[in-house]
Amino acid sequence: MSSDRTEQLRAIKDEILNLTESPLYDYRKRNNYYPVIGQGNHYAQIMFIGEAPGKNEAETGRPFCGASGRVLDHLLASIGVPRADVYVTNIVKDRPPNNRDPLKTEIDLYAPFLERQIDIIQPRALATLGRFSMEFVLRRFGVYRSGARISQLHGTVISARAAYGMISIVPLYHPAAALYNASQRGTLEDDFQALRQFIGSQ
Repeated sequence: MSSDRTEQLRAIKDEILNLTESPLYDYRKRNNYYPVIGQGNHYAQIMFIGEAPGKNEAETGRPFCGASGRVLDHLLASIGVPRADVYVTNIVKDRPPNNRDPLKTEIDLYAPFLERQIDIIQPRALATLGRFSMEFVLRRFGVYRSGARISQLHGTVISARAAYGMISIVPLYHPAAALYNASQRGTLEDDFQALRQFIGSQ
């Protein structure tokens, strides 16, 4: 899975574009939205995983391109990492109506695409953005602890095993939190320091 990563990721994009069995497919078509597959370096050491696209993302097909994206860019700059060096995606690839939480059936349908993206890109660290993403990823890799809250785990590094080897999971607050609570920006900046150890290593 080295020289053909781009081809494999393009295949995922094509499958999602034509995912007519998705309950979000008709909503996408009616609103002239795009699926949001992911964006960034196909050899990224850090993969950021959100929950689902918002309106700005669905209109452009790009993850975290609105106000939350500007916060994410600032946070990456604070540790000296260009956004082009990481990979950014979501669990669910199409926007749910009215920004509601994705349904379990939607998660079950889209999750295998995320799992394939992880196995293709083979990042050393998965940085989850928000409670929903944190719980999903921790459960997916068998390291979820019942009752664990993001307020307890944010900024910590949790070891897990992927198909290609050991990885680290770093739960982070969603960048949107900094838009509604100024004190959260400082917390996010502090938490991002945990990602420095994954910069620049292959």
